[in-house]
Amino acid sequence: MAIEIERKFLVKGNGWRNQAVGQVYRQGYMSTKDGITLRARVAGSKGYLTIKGPSVGNSRAEYEYEIPLADAEEMLNTLCGSRLIEKIRYRIYHGEFLWEVDEFAGDNLGLIMAEVELSYENQTVELPEWIGEEVSQDKRYTNSNLSKNPWKNWSSI
Repeated sequence: MAIEIERKFLVKGNGWRNQAVGQVYRQGYMSTKDGITLRARVAGSKGYLTIKGPSVGNSRAEYEYEIPLADAEEMLNTLCGSRLIEKIRYRIYHGEFLWEVDEFAGDNLGLIMAEVELSYENQTVELPEWIGEEVSQDKRYTNSNLSKNPWKNWSSI
């Protein structure tokens, strides 16, 4: 079984910007029920289909498969509805970890989050200076929830 273990944080400041080049991502959700999500994604010139299981702590089952770009685009346009997640993803190495910083666009414009994948649940991570509040357990910050309840609609963060 493929397991994803990650922690998620808000980003503060712009100290991270000079460290990475970004790639445009578009993704949408065909199903989000009982903590299980089925997602289509276009990342640059590649398409993906991803199935994620319910979260237990910072862990969840994750299965991701590359699919033809045309299939991913068609899924986004016909099966995912109008609420797509649009973002630029930046990859930044800090210490022994690869951080992924997502700068959101569209209805989530202004939201910037970083996540780091771990090898095991309680692994110690050295946080870069541009890391802010941890939001790993706040379900509002999952991409599937942001597609249904965009950040721009929140009264306060």
